[in-house]
Formats: sequence, C-alpha cells, structure tokens
Amino acid sequence: MAHVDLRPTTAALADLVRGVRDDQLGDPTPCPAYSVGDLVDHIGGLAVAFTSAARKDSREGHAPSADGARLEDGFRDRIAAALTELGEAWQDRAAYGGTTMAGPVELPAVQAALVALDEVTVHAWDLAVATGQPYPADPVAVDACRAFVASFEPPARRRR
Repeated sequence: MAHVDLRPTTAALADLVRGVRDDQLGDPTPCPAYSVGDLVDHIGGLAVAFTSAARKDSREGHAPSADGARLEDGFRDRIAAALTELGEAWQDRAAYGGTTMAGPVELPAVQAALVALDEVTVHAWDLAVATGQPYPADPVAVDACRAFVASFEPPARRRR
C-alpha cells in the first residue's frame, strides 16, 4: 500500500468531536448499538489503539470501548488531541513495516493503517449524521477505504 495521509480525516473528525453538544450525547447514531456518547468514547479509544499500533507500542494497545458514561469533563479536547496524534503517528514510514497489534489483534502494519483509516473515515460520517454537522470527507481517504473494503471476499464466496 502506498502511504495514505490520515491527517485530513483525523482533523475533520477532531472538529466533529469538538462540535458535539452535551445534549446530543444520548442521541442515536447510524451504529445501532451506539449513542453519540458511546461513539465518541469509541473514537477516543480507537485513536489511542491505532496510534499505539503505528508505534508498535503494545503496552498501550487495547480494544476501544464504546461507553459514553466514561466521558469525562474535557473529553472533546482529549479526543481531538488523540486524533491529531493518530494522524501524525502514521506519517512515519516505519509505522507501515512488519506486524503490529491493533487492540488484541496482531496484523500486518499496512493493514492496520487501512483499518485505522477506515475507522476514522466511517465514524466521522456516523458522528456527522448523528449530530447534524457537515463532514467534508477526504476523497483520497474515501477511495482508499473503498479499495480496502473491495479487497474482502464476500462471505458466500469464501472457501471452506
């Protein structure tokens, strides 16, 4: 995979997180099991997990939660900063080499970068829809996500 810049998407998602109002935290999202608060907590956790994956730092690796009750005062700034750090971590070409841990899963670092890009791209849309905010999706990121998803074989065609 060629290097894909996560920063336009992580910056857009950080803006969306900052734009979430307190009265929206219990609202539904396109993710059926997540409220806005749950989704925001998940975004914060995945930012940390995939930053750790880029750095090959398994000490911080964890599976992101999705529990809006965990959001503390100042969560918007904390998560926005974590998203900025995520985008920067994948700027290092060394992040793409070898294998890494994404939460509890070991996978090639190249795939971890694509999973991270897909997560922030899709969840930015989810959050924008749920909160009525505009989301100027990065066309390069969208194209990379489409190619990534298209690479999966549909379940009915998988060989046993």
